[in-house]
Amino acid sequence: MEDYALVGDCHTAALVSERGSIDWMCLPRFDSPAAFAALLGTREHGHWTIAPPEDGPAVVSVERAYEGDSFLLRTRWTLEDGGVVDVVDCMPMGDRRADLVRRVVGVSGDVELRQELVIRFGYGSVVPWVRRVGGKGDAAKGLLASAGPDAVLLRTTGKLPKAKGRTHVGKVKVSAGQVVDTVLTWYPSHREPPAAMSVSDRLEATRRWWHEWAARGDGPAAEGPYAAAVVRSLLVLRALTHEDTGGIVAAATTSLPEMPGGTRNWDYRFCWLRDAALTLEALLEHGYTEEAREWRGWLLRAIAGDPEDVQIMYAVDGARDLPERELDHLPGFGGAKPVRIGNGAVEQYQADVLGEVMVALDAARRAGLAEDEFSWPMQRALLDFVVSHSDRKDSGIWEMRGPEQFYVHSRVMVWAALDRGVRAVRERGLDGPAEQWEVLRDQVRDEVLEHGVDTGTPDRPGRGCFVQHYGTREVDASLLQLPQVGFVEPDHPAMLATVAAIESDLLPDGLVLRYRTEASSDGLPPGEHPFLACSFWLVEQYARSGRAEAGHALMRRLLELRNDVGLLSEEYDVHGGHQLGNTPQALSHLALVRAADALAAADQRAGRPDGQELER
Repeated sequence: MEDYALVGDCHTAALVSERGSIDWMCLPRFDSPAAFAALLGTREHGHWTIAPPEDGPAVVSVERAYEGDSFLLRTRWTLEDGGVVDVVDCMPMGDRRADLVRRVVGVSGDVELRQELVIRFGYGSVVPWVRRVGGKGDAAKGLLASAGPDAVLLRTTGKLPKAKGRTHVGKVKVSAGQVVDTVLTWYPSHREPPAAMSVSDRLEATRRWWHEWAARGDGPAAEGPYAAAVVRSLLVLRALTHEDTGGIVAAATTSLPEMPGGTRNWDYRFCWLRDAALTLEALLEHGYTEEAREWRGWLLRAIAGDPEDVQIMYAVDGARDLPERELDHLPGFGGAKPVRIGNGAVEQYQADVLGEVMVALDAARRAGLAEDEFSWPMQRALLDFVVSHSDRKDSGIWEMRGPEQFYVHSRVMVWAALDRGVRAVRERGLDGPAEQWEVLRDQVRDEVLEHGVDTGTPDRPGRGCFVQHYGTREVDASLLQLPQVGFVEPDHPAMLATVAAIESDLLPDGLVLRYRTEASSDGLPPGEHPFLACSFWLVEQYARSGRAEAGHALMRRLLELRNDVGLLSEEYDVHGGHQLGNTPQALSHLALVRAADALAAADQRAGRPDGQELER
């Protein structure tokens, strides 16, 4: 999975491999069916490759990098005969079109690249009708593939690939200084194709858009040893935010396995309220208040209606119907089946979600985002829901598919929702039954401290730590979030005991597991790899509890797990040395940002404003 880089236009995204193949691309939205699905199958399920041919000069090296703070990806191929060529991949921003640009630039020598195009709509299941269209001088001249509602038009300043069976193949030849542009454009098949673009102008405008967005950011870790990683992670979060709706997807992919060859394969191309709220907090901390306004608007539209109908996730446009089904025609990444689209967890009750939403909206208020005539009434309705369901068990943050429990993390997030409601009334002068919320908030806190801490029994001493759910001794990495929302201080005795228990139980290879799957009721076969966001949460906890040196050490190790262009998926296989799970993962990147901010604050308190002493 670390072989893939992301290019995107804040509507959808494509994954480009080190081998020059675009193996995943959903059109026209993140959650639309894929037109290139080789990532989850074979090359016959759709890909677009531009790379040196296998029978040509040997490849000496392949180097990839984004152009500055952007998502223009430049891949440089250096060949044995001295030829050097760049391929620049980009999805132009700002025009609300679905275009993918592949620019080939000769650097030195004469280079011939092989082009291979296989378009398959419907996640690789629909073979389109492909034909050449237009004549000389015609703006719509190109290779047109259409089926059902979808059409894509391939235009090029070079030669169009030719049919070879159900594949289209061709060559791209360049000498030093020569440029060949090829553009793939999606559009509804019942409409006329969009006009041809000026590729150079669109690339420059896109480069400028990303650079200007990145330059707006500030925050605790804007300087120091992790500044570049923070900026790239913030860019990833923006790339996963839909420009029109404001919805924030959890990842760009579906069904990339959490275990090689396993069954823990889920569709993450949707907007989880939890993940989006946490993303919002990270963006707000770095000055991106307009994104908060857009997401709040998305939230108002998505959850409008009866609070009893609130879901944990929605489609990019706020749609609610996300049935989970399996795609039997796809063999899965590395043979990991089933391949799923949709997500059955949408039916679950997860009590923590509204807590994260209320915490994020409180952060937006503190950042200066004023409430409007709808936003606070919506929050009051959510709090009414929290009150009426305050004694209900749930499925927890990890979407357990076993019996519902009183998960401690969920109970704390119920506390957090009520706490932010009280603050809104007491500190911001908004209207609401603050006394009622306050009483219930304090009751929930007392309950957690009574039932959610391992105090032991007459026959067994307790560890004094928070536990995964009432009635168990097991710990859970989500407990690391308790100080993040202010339930306890990072150095509270129960929190320090929790860290010790996590280090004992969930740190087999120095990285943090979510929980012990063999002791859980998640309804799935046991076995899982460390969850990257949880490891960043531990960094944050270390930084905030006086263990900055341990935090820096773990932070440096985690940053080494990024791929060559700075991207992280969901999990990491320490022994195999590979990323696992859907990618790039918003939760991993937002947790990276939070961890870097916490370390920067710790260094500032200790008189190390740039962290250099510990970095050495």
